[in-house]
Amino acid sequence: MPNPAQATRQVYWNIGPAGNFVYLAMVLMLIAFGWGIYRHVRMWRIGQPPKENRWLPVGARLRYFAKFSLAEAKLFWDKYSGIFHFILSWGFVVLFAATVVVFLDHDLHIRIMHGEFYLWFESFTVDIFGALAMIGLIMAAIKRFAQKPDRIRNPRRLHPATADGLILLWLFLIMLTGYILEGIRIEATQDPFGSYSVVGYGFGKLFGLMGTSAMLSVHRAIWWFHMVIVMGFLAYIPYSKMFHMFTAAINNYMRRLSRPEPLNDPIDIEAVETLGVKRLDQFTSKDLFDLDACTECGRCQAVCPAYNTGKPLSPAAIILDLRNYMHGQQAQALMQVKRKLVAGDEQRPEEESMAALDDAAYQLVPEVIAPEALWSCTTCRACVEVCPVGIEQFPKIIDMRRYLVMEEAEFPDTMQDALRSLEDRGTPFHSQSSRTDWCREMGIRDLSEEGGTADDVDVVYWVGCNAAFNERNQKIARAFATLMERAGVNFAILGADEACTGDPARRIGNEYLFEQMARQNIETFERYHVKKIVTSCPHCMNVFKNDYPQFGAQLKVEHHTQYLQQLVEAGRLTPSTHFTADVTYHDPCYLGRYNGVFDQPRELIQVATGKPVREMPRSREFSFCCGGGGGLTWSDDNTGVRINQTRAQEAIDTGADVVAVSCPFCMSMLEDGVNARKGERSVQVLDVAELLEQATRPGADAAAGETAPVR
Repeated sequence: MPNPAQATRQVYWNIGPAGNFVYLAMVLMLIAFGWGIYRHVRMWRIGQPPKENRWLPVGARLRYFAKFSLAEAKLFWDKYSGIFHFILSWGFVVLFAATVVVFLDHDLHIRIMHGEFYLWFESFTVDIFGALAMIGLIMAAIKRFAQKPDRIRNPRRLHPATADGLILLWLFLIMLTGYILEGIRIEATQDPFGSYSVVGYGFGKLFGLMGTSAMLSVHRAIWWFHMVIVMGFLAYIPYSKMFHMFTAAINNYMRRLSRPEPLNDPIDIEAVETLGVKRLDQFTSKDLFDLDACTECGRCQAVCPAYNTGKPLSPAAIILDLRNYMHGQQAQALMQVKRKLVAGDEQRPEEESMAALDDAAYQLVPEVIAPEALWSCTTCRACVEVCPVGIEQFPKIIDMRRYLVMEEAEFPDTMQDALRSLEDRGTPFHSQSSRTDWCREMGIRDLSEEGGTADDVDVVYWVGCNAAFNERNQKIARAFATLMERAGVNFAILGADEACTGDPARRIGNEYLFEQMARQNIETFERYHVKKIVTSCPHCMNVFKNDYPQFGAQLKVEHHTQYLQQLVEAGRLTPSTHFTADVTYHDPCYLGRYNGVFDQPRELIQVATGKPVREMPRSREFSFCCGGGGGLTWSDDNTGVRINQTRAQEAIDTGADVVAVSCPFCMSMLEDGVNARKGERSVQVLDVAELLEQATRPGADAAAGETAPVR
C-alpha cells in the first residue's frame, strides 16, 4: 500500500517545458493588473486628506475587517445572498491559498506540497471549497437572472446583465476546467491518492472512458485554455466590478471607529476655498475610495425611505453616478489640472488656480447629481447601516447640500424659512410661545431665572425646540417631568438660555450656522456647569453625544427612555396599573440606528402594558424612517407616497391600538400619518413617557383608549 507520507503530484504534468509560458503570461497579467490599480489610485489621490486617520489603530480596525470582510456579517441580513457570497468568496480564498502552496513548493523549492498536508489540504479541502464556490456561482446566477430583485435593477450600472453574466460564466469555467484537469491527471496516472480529491476523482472516472491517448490531448488543450482564462480574469479585475474584492475589504478596515459616527467633519471656514463640495476633488480621498468599493448590490437603495416612496433619490444611484463621473473624461481632465497645480508645474495665483479647476470639471450639482435627489434624503442612516462594505452614502449628500446652501443659497423655500427663524429666534419653529410655557404651572426649577448652576442637581433636562414649541409635544415634556418628580429626581431646566442645538442647520447643510449655535450652547453649558443632560429628543441627544465633541464638549447625555428605564430598574417608578391597549413601537432613526437604543423603550412599554410590543416588520436596525429627519420636517413631501403615511400604515397593520414613539419629530410625523390612514379605527400615537406616566399615576385607570390629561 502506498505510503501517505510520499503523496504529492507533479506540477505541469503532461505539459513539460511549455508550462514556463505561465511566467510570461503572469508578467503580462501583472502589468495589466498594475496599470488598472494605478488608474484608480491616481483618481483617489485628487481628493482631500481625511481628517480622521483611517489606518490606525490597527487592532481595532482589524476587528472591523474580521467582522465585516472575513465573517461578512452584514451580508447575512439577506440570508440567501449571504450564504452564496460567503461560500463563493471563501472558496476562492482557499483556492488562492492552494496556488500559493504550489508556488512555494515548485518555484521557491520550499517543500510543503507532500504527505498528509498535501492530501488533506491541497487535495481534499481544496476540492470541497472549490465545489462550494461553484454552488455559490450557481446560486448567484439564480439570484441575478431568475429572482431579479428590484435592488439590483439600477440604470446606472454598466451593462448589468452582460457584465454580471460574463463574470459568473468566466469564474464557472475556471472552476470547471480546473476540476477536469485534476480528474484527467488522476485517471491517467492512476494516482493512488486520487480519491482524496473527491470532485476531481469523479471527473477523472468520467473522462477515463475516452482512453489514455485522448485524455492526454484533451488535457493539454484544456490546460492552455484554463491558463489563458485564469490570467485574463486576473488582469480584468481592476477594470470590472470584481475590483471590490480588494476595495471592499480595505474599506471595511477603514470604517469609522466611533459608533455612532459624527455626521461630517467640521469645515474650516477661514481656510477652505469652497464651503461644501462643488467639485469631485473636494471630497476626501476616502469618499472617492468609497465609490470604487461599491459592489452594486443595491441594499442601500432597498432600505431607503425616499426611494421606497417614489422620491427622486437612490443612494446607490448617487454613488454610481459619482463613480461613473470619476472614471469619465471630465474627471480625468480635472485630475490633470490638479496634479500640475500640486506639483508646481503651473505657477498661478490661487484665484486663477481655482478657476482652472472649475473650468476643468463639472459642478457636481446639478450636472452629475440632481438637486431634487439631495433634498429627498432624511439622513435616516439606513443606507450606511445596511452597506456590507462600509460606504458612507448620506454624508456625501450632506457635503453637496452644504455647497448649495452656503455658496449658492439654492435649497427649498420652507427650509430657508426654518433657518431664518433659527438665526432670528433661536428655533426653527414659528411659534408665539416661550421656551418655558410648557411648564409654567409645574414649578420646575429654571436655572436661567434663579441664576444658579447645575452643580447641585442630578440632571439637566434639555427640552428641545420641538417639545418646547409644539403644543402636542409639550405633553411629552410634561409627562417626562412628572415622572422625574414622581421618582424624586432633582432636576432643572435651562429655560430661556436653552437654544436650538443647531442640528437642523447641520442636516440641511448650513454648517456655519450649526457651528455658531454649537459653540454658543457649549458656552452655556460651561457657564451653568452642566455635566449631565437628559432629553426627550433623539436629535438633540445625537448632536450632543456625537457632534459636539468635535468642538470640545464633554457631556454625559441620555435619552429620556434610557433614564426612565434606570428609574424603573431602581424601583423609583412602579406601575400602579397597566395600560391595557396593544402597543406597537416605532424606532426613531436617531435613537436606534444612530445610537443603538432599542431595548429600553420596549422594556418601558412592557412595564406600562404588562405585555411585549407588537413589532412591525421593519423594526430595530431596519426601522423605516418617519420622514422627518434631514430637515424634511420643514419641506413639502409632494412626490410619490408620503413617507410618514407609509410608516403609519405599517403600524396600523399590526392591529395595535397605540403607536408608541420616543421622538417628538416622529410624534408629529406619525400622528399625521396615522390620522390619514386609520380610517374608522381608533388608533392613538403616544410617547413612551406618556404611557409610563399613565401606568404609574397613583390610582390611575389606564384602560385601553383612555388618555387622561397630563398636567
